[in-house]
Amino acid sequence: MELTSVLDGTHNARDLGGIALDGGAMVASGRAFRSDALATLTPSGVQGIVDLRIGTVIDLRTDGERLRAPDVLPTGDDVQLVDLPILGGAMDELVAQLLPSGGQAALDDQQVAALVEQIPTLEELYVAILQSSAPQFARIARIVAASTGTERPGVLFHCTAGKDRTGLAAALLLAVAGAERAAIVADYELTQANLAGAFADALTGLITQLGIPLVPRLETLATKAPASAITAALDWVEANHGDAAGYLRSGGATEAEVAAVREALRG
Repeated sequence: MELTSVLDGTHNARDLGGIALDGGAMVASGRAFRSDALATLTPSGVQGIVDLRIGTVIDLRTDGERLRAPDVLPTGDDVQLVDLPILGGAMDELVAQLLPSGGQAALDDQQVAALVEQIPTLEELYVAILQSSAPQFARIARIVAASTGTERPGVLFHCTAGKDRTGLAAALLLAVAGAERAAIVADYELTQANLAGAFADALTGLITQLGIPLVPRLETLATKAPASAITAALDWVEANHGDAAGYLRSGGATEAEVAAVREALRG
C-alpha cells in the first residue's frame, strides 16, 4: 500500500501489507514498511509515523549519507532509530571512489570511458551487496520479528531512494514470508515510477555534480528498478543459499528467528 501521502515528504514509501503469499495468505499490514530517506518529512509526515504505529526506523544509509540528510522523526522515546549501514548503495559515494585522484577536474573522453567500464551493473551491485551484508539483513529480520506484539509493532527500513538496499531487504523479507517471485518483482518495480521526475533528477544530480556525464549505466544505477536486477539478486540467493531463509541464517539468524519473522509477516 502506497504511503507517500501519509508519510508526507517521502516519494517511495509503502506498507508491504497486502502482498499475496502462498496458501492464500497476505503480508500483515502495519508490520514492515519501506521508504526513501525521512530527511524531508513534514510535520504531517512525522505524525504519520505515529499514526502508523511505527516503533522502529532502520536507516540503511552510510554515515556520510546520514550526516548530509538526517532523518526527521517524532520526538520522545516512542520511535527507536537503528543505524544499520549497508555499503555499496550510495551512488555518489560509489562514483566518487572510482574517480581518478586529483579532485573534480573535467574528465576527457578516454577517462570517462575508463570510468564507465568500472561502474557495476545494477545486477552486479546487488550481488556485491548481498555478499557483504548478510548480518545486516539478518538483523532487519530479527527486528521485525521482535517488534511483533509490541505497542508499536511497525518497522520502517529505508536508504536514500528506497530502491537498492531497501529493495533487497524487502525482497528477502517477502521471500521468507512466502511471497511468489512475481509479487516480489512487482513490489520492486513500483520504485521506478515513484522516483520519476524531480526526485530522480536530484539523485542523478549527485552524480553529475562530480563531473561525470549521465551515461545510461549510471542513470540505471541511480533511478531505475528493472525486474532483471531483483531477479538476479534472488537467483544468486537461491543458487548460493537455497532460499532467503538460508541466506538470513548465513548472516547469523537462527532457525527460530527465521520462523518468527515469517510468522510476524504472515499475521
